[in-house]
Amino acid sequence: MEKINLNKIYKRKKSDRDIFQELMPFKVKEILLIANYYDSYTIEREGQFSDKIFGEYLQLNLYTAPRFTSVANEEAALRALANKHFELIIIMAGIDKTTPVATSRSIKRLYPDIHQLMLVNNNADLAHFRRVEAETRESIERMFVWNGSTKVFLAMAKYLEDKINLDVDTRLADTRVILVVEDSVKYYSRYLPLLYTEVMTQTQAIINEEPSNDEMGVILKMRVRPKVILVSTFEEAVDIIDRYRDNIIGVISDVRYPRGGVEDENAGIELIRHVRAFDTHVPCLLQSHEPENLRRAQETKANFIVKNSPTLSRDIRNFIKGELGFGDFIFRDANGLPIDRATSVEEFRRKLMTVPDESLEYHAKRNGISTWLMARAEINLAKKLRRYSFSYFKNAEETRRFIANVFEASELKKLRGRIINFNPSLVDSNRYITRLGKGSLGGKGRGLAFLSNFIENVYLKKLIPDLQVMIPKTTVIGVDEFDNFIEENDLYDVLYADKQYDHIIDAFRTARLPEKLRAKLREYLRVMTKPLAVRSSGLFEDSLNQPFAGVYSTYLLPNNHPDFERRARDAEDAIKLVYASIFSPESRAYFNAIDYMIEEEKMAVILQEVVGNEHNGRYYPEISGVAQSYNFYPFSYIKPEDGFAVTAVGLGAYVVGGEKTHRFSPAYPKLQLASIQDKIKASQRYFYAIDLERQEYDLYRDGENAAIKAYDMPEAERDGTLEYTASVYDFMNDRITYDFSTRGPRVVDFSKILQYDYFPLAPALQILLDIFSQAMGSPVEIEFCVNFEGGKPVFYLLQIKPLIKNEYNIDIENDAIDAEHVLLRADKGMGNGKLQYIRDVVYVDPEKFDRLRTEEIAEEIKRHNADIAREGEKYLLIGPGRWGTRDPLTGIPVQWSDIANAKVIVEQGLPDFPLDASLGSHFFHNVTSMNVGYFAIPFQDANAFINFDVLAQQEVVEEFKYSRHVRFKAPLTVWMDGKKQTSVVTY
Repeated sequence: MEKINLNKIYKRKKSDRDIFQELMPFKVKEILLIANYYDSYTIEREGQFSDKIFGEYLQLNLYTAPRFTSVANEEAALRALANKHFELIIIMAGIDKTTPVATSRSIKRLYPDIHQLMLVNNNADLAHFRRVEAETRESIERMFVWNGSTKVFLAMAKYLEDKINLDVDTRLADTRVILVVEDSVKYYSRYLPLLYTEVMTQTQAIINEEPSNDEMGVILKMRVRPKVILVSTFEEAVDIIDRYRDNIIGVISDVRYPRGGVEDENAGIELIRHVRAFDTHVPCLLQSHEPENLRRAQETKANFIVKNSPTLSRDIRNFIKGELGFGDFIFRDANGLPIDRATSVEEFRRKLMTVPDESLEYHAKRNGISTWLMARAEINLAKKLRRYSFSYFKNAEETRRFIANVFEASELKKLRGRIINFNPSLVDSNRYITRLGKGSLGGKGRGLAFLSNFIENVYLKKLIPDLQVMIPKTTVIGVDEFDNFIEENDLYDVLYADKQYDHIIDAFRTARLPEKLRAKLREYLRVMTKPLAVRSSGLFEDSLNQPFAGVYSTYLLPNNHPDFERRARDAEDAIKLVYASIFSPESRAYFNAIDYMIEEEKMAVILQEVVGNEHNGRYYPEISGVAQSYNFYPFSYIKPEDGFAVTAVGLGAYVVGGEKTHRFSPAYPKLQLASIQDKIKASQRYFYAIDLERQEYDLYRDGENAAIKAYDMPEAERDGTLEYTASVYDFMNDRITYDFSTRGPRVVDFSKILQYDYFPLAPALQILLDIFSQAMGSPVEIEFCVNFEGGKPVFYLLQIKPLIKNEYNIDIENDAIDAEHVLLRADKGMGNGKLQYIRDVVYVDPEKFDRLRTEEIAEEIKRHNADIAREGEKYLLIGPGRWGTRDPLTGIPVQWSDIANAKVIVEQGLPDFPLDASLGSHFFHNVTSMNVGYFAIPFQDANAFINFDVLAQQEVVEEFKYSRHVRFKAPLTVWMDGKKQTSVVTY
């Protein structure tokens, strides 16, 4: 398969917040103010200027106020420009009106890309610059009048930002535009500060309608405010209107300004008519110092204000609030008369369902709904509604339903791939993750959140068209609730002073979860009625360095008891037991092995709907599996980078427990080297499912397996779940068949799926492993299951974690090894480096091994490990079959804590006890993550062996019925070549 370029397929769906961050790419951060000493003093007012500017910005929630550098002449300006980048230069023209223009032209020649604006002292000075306008325009973009208020500097900076960002922001976020047409420097110097202040104040007021703790979100939302675009001629105005007609939400125009190069007293009227030609509903405001123009404004259905009015500020504020979507939404009848109002988006959504049809028609025709929503920073929602006209629908009711559906779809779209606060109405979905309590999500929780977000931002339907990929319905209780639980129940002394685990369990049994959490948990359980998995998610769990795989507890609950309080109690008990598992002996041994402080660990808890279907009183998925993007034990022409997968029927506990599974490479799923007889011997014999008929159990007494039961494979056949996962050995004809009416052993080999492509499991795994390993920057392991829903397979991602693959740094040369002193050699080895400090070896004597006594052997190994741990030593461990398996018939069923001090682990094959390495199990994952040497030595392999005669000659430290602990006089040398997968131990 050709490698997928993740950068090309990862198209993050932009939320409103994402869009906010991309808006306004050009910002005025540094301003160079050129003014002589007197003018500079006039502006700065004894050093208060910068404070006032910052105050203006802060008041409007604009935290990035530009910094001013003030210089007195051209020489100082050039020095400043040579040392710092400026976005804007403001040149002050006072009594001397010639020098500022000359300075401006000099700077323009040297720095043509820096924008320059001029500020004059008073209106009287404008007459001079009108006479030399052509000369001034060569370097000065626009002129403003200093009116004694620092707001003019805000207007100058925002004028430039809006002008430059106009095209990008309208294209990216459909940002609205307020067009101001005014050629009088005096008036636009007064209008722009007023307009910007009002627009930002109104935007701020709208954002504050819905309280939020997200201060950065509030700041970003300010970027979606309408652009205020200033032009001074009829032609410029028409160009803006024609290019951005879909974004214009208001036009404020003078009546008289240049048209065709000459002053035209009808320019404003003609501009309004041009606007009305394509949209009769765009709010327009004509302003003039001649009151008689009121009549002409009314003829074009435009509002009107008098420029010299003492109420100018209030008049503009009323226009913005009433006409541009900033105030409450006023529902109007067919005649435009108010009949109701909405103060928030949620209130608008409710009232939309009940307002008269004529009101809905009135607003739909005018696109006022979209404009009002855009003012509230609902970008995606506003853009969606803008695409449709009222004429698209048969009637008002159809319009109403459409708008309601757009609202609902927009809300769901916002949530997809995100972590949202608990809401009982939203927990029953797998498009996002719900947070039931505050605090970090922990390791597994982070992994699930990553998967959820990734699925929503990669178009997997295109990559895997025939298989739906999703995560189970997931809710996370944050680690803060763990702290609250410990603190409210005063459990510190029990946890950190009393190390007895049974005492901790007793204390947790009687303790109570925080009341708010208990209340939310009950709300959750009233909605979620299918079986639940209550999983650990410690802060350290599934981290890049120490994955802690399988160290903490997971509880599967039937969640079907007729007594609701019993269901709630089971869930609470499971949560408390997951909390307690931090302090289990297994966990403490792991912390000691990695030299971490257990006091630093905190626990989040994942509540997850178990994927599966009910079959005759048992609940399980058709397929569970683990896949890794790196294969430590490849065979045939398979390369390590091709990865591998192991699959089984039933719950995933079977797979991660290291029991008999079907193994294949997703890159070569049809490659099968085993004989029919070997396939029969290695086939799955039983499966795990949740026993839905068992009503009475005690999680504290029965542990993680309280509600899980092992069933023989014939039960799965009766359930109909072997149809696509198994085949039949026809012993009469010595062949494999898929006819289940044939007598013979059932072989769980997934042939219909892997050999005959019933659905694309192998290609899906190959694609997912590829893109996830790219995304995480390391090889990965995923846990998954496949469930048939409505007759179709659905692929569920259950967990993801990094797979530690150490780089190669040892190259074993044959002539560097003393062949006379080789204790063991393995051609299937994992690990890197050279160890020279191990003297102790613990091994199961092959002469005494009894495959029916593996649980007794596990207890012996545990005792050896404890004795060596007390001495602070590491050791080499050798034994038959799989270490860490849950199936005592396939190996030694130790837990990781039972062998935590082993630095090298060897799995040995014996006659009639074939070696099948523990790939895919939690045990194996911990071995790889802790860089423990891990060797496989099959029975009768010409190139791999163990010299038991040498072991028998060493000092015996301790010997039990089946196992022995011996000690060499000098340290062994362990050579591990990870690249060649060859390992040698010499003495």
